[in-house]
Amino acid sequence: MQTIKKIISAAMNIDISQFSLLLLLLWILVMYGHSLTPAVLSSQESSRALLLVRHLFQSAGVEAAWLTEHMVRKGAHFGEYCIFGILLVFYLKNRPKRRYGHRQWELELFCPAALAVVLVPFMDETIQLFVAGRSAQVTDVWLDIAGSCFGILLCQIPALLGIRFNRTKLRRPRKW
Repeated sequence: MQTIKKIISAAMNIDISQFSLLLLLLWILVMYGHSLTPAVLSSQESSRALLLVRHLFQSAGVEAAWLTEHMVRKGAHFGEYCIFGILLVFYLKNRPKRRYGHRQWELELFCPAALAVVLVPFMDETIQLFVAGRSAQVTDVWLDIAGSCFGILLCQIPALLGIRFNRTKLRRPRKW
């Protein structure tokens, strides 16, 4: 019981930058875990997902015979890397800031983001070279990069709409 209390106490003292880094690293491990799944099990998982998505489409009154397992697999690649892009932005925005000018701070955000967006998918596909029945595909790396960029762009929608987040409240800038 004391151990659980210590864990909860330690978790309560974690700051937002550490929490965002932890989330990002856990998500990368989840993605790499999917890559470590042998082809037979991965195919079974995709088949179950295909049945579920077809059922959801049919429940909405949309015919889904056109949907294939290949499409579900590629959609999963895009989706999990979209989440990665969102978590990457969450981490980069919440990490401790140094006292730089605005442009220098943007560069400090851009370089690690660009590196992560390229290296994480590259490593993901490299892992698959060592798993039974799996192979690495350059097209998947590009799809993963596109998913990451889409997630990053989703995070920019509030800024494009002129919405700024403050730690205490949400506010819109005044119009002149």
